[in-house]
Amino acid sequence: MRIIPAIDIIDGKCVRLSKGDYSTKKIYNEHPLEVAKEFEANGIEYIHLVDLDGAKSQHIVNYKILENICKNTNLKVDFGGGLKTNKDLKIAFDSGANQITGGSIAVKNPSIFKEWIDKYGSEKIILGADCNNRKIAIAGWLEESEIDVIDFIKDYQKKGIEYVICTDISKDGMLQGTSNELYEKILKNSSVKLIASGGVSCMNDLQLLKTLGCEAVIIGKAIYEGNITLNELKKLC
Repeated sequence: MRIIPAIDIIDGKCVRLSKGDYSTKKIYNEHPLEVAKEFEANGIEYIHLVDLDGAKSQHIVNYKILENICKNTNLKVDFGGGLKTNKDLKIAFDSGANQITGGSIAVKNPSIFKEWIDKYGSEKIILGADCNNRKIAIAGWLEESEIDVIDFIKDYQKKGIEYVICTDISKDGMLQGTSNELYEKILKNSSVKLIASGGVSCMNDLQLLKTLGCEAVIIGKAIYEGNITLNELKKLC
């Protein structure tokens, strides 16, 4: 199971939110490149970089942060947030992203998202299936839809999607454990490579996700608050 630390960006700074609520913003480092380099120094190969300003603005904003990290580390970066047009996607890949994650675009403009899958391939395009009470949420989680998360994933698997990041928003940033029941249902009803996100609080959570069959896990606040140390992750990696 791949370990993928998260770096969320607001105003060019590394932050974390609770349940996606922008009013809960906590700044952990004003220099995201420093954070990325520390991850790399501890054996991390992948990071999940989220442009939270972009998610609210409906277009990519913090691509210079992406570019800076990609130029100065060897990390493989999955980038998401604000990718709504072909231009946004080109900027992300030109800035060095290894993969991109599309969530809102997959709901609001599925034809464009399908074009991206066909053009760039399922290795490059990740489906963002973030939900609250199993209903897909979009626009930086500020809007909720009536789309069931498992139906959403199954539909996109038919369209060629391979990788899926699923965040249970009610768990995100709460350090109270992951949404294992939901992940188990997703894995039983599809054959996607599932990247679990939200709620990781300790090393035991990682073992449970591995046992479930998740392909990867995204870890955020548990690292920044010291619940999981980089030395522990280094041993895993």
